[in-house]
Amino acid sequence: MAAAGVLVAMGTGTAVADGGGGGDPQPGAPGIGDPYYPLDGNGGYDVDHYDLDLRYDPATDVLAGTATVSAHATQDLSSFDLDLQGLEVRSVEVDGQEAVWSRQGQELVITPHRPLREDQEFTVGVTYDGVPQTQEDALGISGFIHTDDGAVVAGEPHGAATWFPANDHPRDAASVDVRVAVPEGLEGVSNGVLCGSWTHHGWTTWAWSADEPMAPYLVTLAVGEFDLRAYEAEGLAFWDAVDPDLATFDADPETEGPLVGEVVDHALGRQAEIIGFLEEHFGPYPFSAAGGIVDDTPDLQFALETQTRPIYAPFFFVDPVFAEVVVTHEYAHQWYGDSVRLDLWRDIWLNEGFATYAEWLWLEHEGLSTPQQEFDFLATLSDEELGPDFWQVTIGDPGPAVDQLFHPAVYQRGAMTLHALRTEVGDDAFFTILRGWAESNAGETVTTEEFVAFAEEVSGRELDELFTAWLYTAGRPAGLPEQAPAPAPAP
Repeated sequence: MAAAGVLVAMGTGTAVADGGGGGDPQPGAPGIGDPYYPLDGNGGYDVDHYDLDLRYDPATDVLAGTATVSAHATQDLSSFDLDLQGLEVRSVEVDGQEAVWSRQGQELVITPHRPLREDQEFTVGVTYDGVPQTQEDALGISGFIHTDDGAVVAGEPHGAATWFPANDHPRDAASVDVRVAVPEGLEGVSNGVLCGSWTHHGWTTWAWSADEPMAPYLVTLAVGEFDLRAYEAEGLAFWDAVDPDLATFDADPETEGPLVGEVVDHALGRQAEIIGFLEEHFGPYPFSAAGGIVDDTPDLQFALETQTRPIYAPFFFVDPVFAEVVVTHEYAHQWYGDSVRLDLWRDIWLNEGFATYAEWLWLEHEGLSTPQQEFDFLATLSDEELGPDFWQVTIGDPGPAVDQLFHPAVYQRGAMTLHALRTEVGDDAFFTILRGWAESNAGETVTTEEFVAFAEEVSGRELDELFTAWLYTAGRPAGLPEQAPAPAPAP
């Protein structure tokens, strides 16, 4: 494919001369310290802000641009890494001076003109281009997904590095500005607030700004033909991006039912109401913007809590109740997963268990079920109905393979763990724990050990036995209702 034009990277600031800091500068570590993904993230610095100035051409699938990364050193650095997979690096500058750089697998290793001192602020400009690689794993595809008229980005746990150089781990959150130029007539959508758009020589640039720090995997980009709807509800600014093709899409032509676009409009129309409901349990919504992205692409088979603007696969909108539950799940993540972030990926149940429990609370709000009924339903299903390994996955440490990290047990048994906690400590303490956990850790990373300690402090109870049984022990926890008999085999 033809290469696109390359933008010029310009850094800012002034390099600090070598000396001081109590020792010789050393290279930053090539990983941030997560045993599941040893090369994700990097050591020696923290990112404060990403400024992405991009151009994407759907005709060639080429992404080109400049990433300007503002950071500060946490040690004396002779060199440091950024995560970047594929793509062609054209130049690298540190504080406006050309830097020496090399590629080592997913690591972009950068040696500045002069060493960086601990606490020094610095800026890195990386100019790059190429066709971003879509990630494929046991669960399908993710990351930078090319569509019939553009692209959509949804990459957990580490898809950010496939389209911009990043410190790609939730431990290092940063604010993000995204400007993307796309062919006139298409929209470019990202996180946060739309600052404006303008057209020049057949290209329209869309400028988005997200002031609240986010983990790199939560940064999104959607390019294509969208019905972009801007509005305010309950004092919150919304931008929804919906593929107009969904307006006439019938997921099941053989049965009567609403069109997918009608269900999308219904579910997204309840976003403000869902946020208000979640605020009653979790505290104030943690961000200054909201909305959703629904692209008509069959390749996307999941939803993702991309910060302030979740992305949804269209198949979630075949049923109004199912659609509302999924929207509730992704908005619950804005508290648990986005504002309160994982320190280690092994603790993924802190994201998915909490968001699944929010689904149960919403079903109760709608008069359709209760958390106890959802708990009992799962507890009484047979192993054949649940899947043979549902009770074997230790959800507090499921393993790095994506089909274990995102195993259904992590979601459903995670929610069951929270309901077991609710049963143990009572409603008053339980909802105090949920709200206090979100409010006291807003903008921070957390671990399961910290959650257990917090729950014990609030409830005044010793809870190690409960959490050990539910999170770290294979097999059905004691005291569950008896399983229903397995269904008889077909004759």
